[in-house]
Amino acid sequence: MESFVQLRSGRTPRQVHRDVGDLKDDELGRFGFSGRVAHLYRKNDPTKFRLEGDLGGVDTDTFALTPTDETDPSGEPLLMFYNDDCRILLSKRAEAAPHWSRNVDGDELAFVHTGSGYFETEFGRLPYRSGDWVYLPKSCTYRQVPAERTHLLIVEATDDFRIPRDAYLGRFFPFDSSLITVPEAEAFAEDGRREYEVRFKQRDGETRLFYTFHPLDVEGWKGDNFPFSFNIEDYDVLGSDDVHLPPTVHLFMQATGVYVMNFLPRPAEGKKGVERIPWYHRNVDYDEIAFYHGGSVFGVEMPVGLISHAPQGLHHGIPERARERARRRHDEDKTVEWKVIAIDTRRRLTATPVMSAAVQVEVPEEVRV
Repeated sequence: MESFVQLRSGRTPRQVHRDVGDLKDDELGRFGFSGRVAHLYRKNDPTKFRLEGDLGGVDTDTFALTPTDETDPSGEPLLMFYNDDCRILLSKRAEAAPHWSRNVDGDELAFVHTGSGYFETEFGRLPYRSGDWVYLPKSCTYRQVPAERTHLLIVEATDDFRIPRDAYLGRFFPFDSSLITVPEAEAFAEDGRREYEVRFKQRDGETRLFYTFHPLDVEGWKGDNFPFSFNIEDYDVLGSDDVHLPPTVHLFMQATGVYVMNFLPRPAEGKKGVERIPWYHRNVDYDEIAFYHGGSVFGVEMPVGLISHAPQGLHHGIPERARERARRRHDEDKTVEWKVIAIDTRRRLTATPVMSAAVQVEVPEEVRV
């Protein structure tokens, strides 16, 4: 429930996220920065705590993880996190599988961290390169054909992915959908095998179909349900000189309970006194996943390939030492050069045993999202 009533008590800055001085700006907000909110101005850094229990986060180098598709063409992506609305997986495929795939549990949205190649689909050939988002609709039959080993972050949603509803900025910002790449219809040639295998991607059980003909034999198609790719170089980053905007302005696509965002290079906030990096928060209603694609924050390099999980209710944010550094470098740094893929989920995420057992990475304080 939202309210028109905004109250104030004690020592606070005049405006939100500006001129906080020696206070620590901690946001207690509902519904991912869009609901009721309280800004708590603390004496101490709320991220400085000792944790006991099972609600801790995960900071893992995805380059150190080994999906079975990294070494075996018949292998599968590695499941990292899941809840009732989505699954988050890692793929490092270097060779085309001997079979095709069909996800019967949900849409797939894959981010290409490194690598290139194409997807064979019922709609035709869809090329990909680093920085691409690749969308594969539920029950579409496809096969990935890498030109080189490809590092993919995959978000599988049980509901359909869709772009955010047009708001005050119109239909073309920050995501101009006319810039997507769509496959051209292509009936793929048979290669002489007796049967063509299609494996169902499903949460429970195992199903395989066998055709005596190529499963991608489509001569033509029309409609508004199709795979596509979109590169983050074409994403328009929104910003403000006056205030650090909430993460949700960078929303790219969403499904029920799942929100995907692009944090990309942008001009840094220019006015004196404005906080230029995210404030402390515990994002009460959402778990947060951050995948570090590259770039830097105020001169500090990002830990490329890291995946970080911050459970809802647990304080996170860039610690105080880094905030003070950003303030000192106000006149020196004119841009924020980060490249981070963010996934927020309404339900709590469960880390799989392989993620819980993985070596945890010490993330530099200056770049923790």
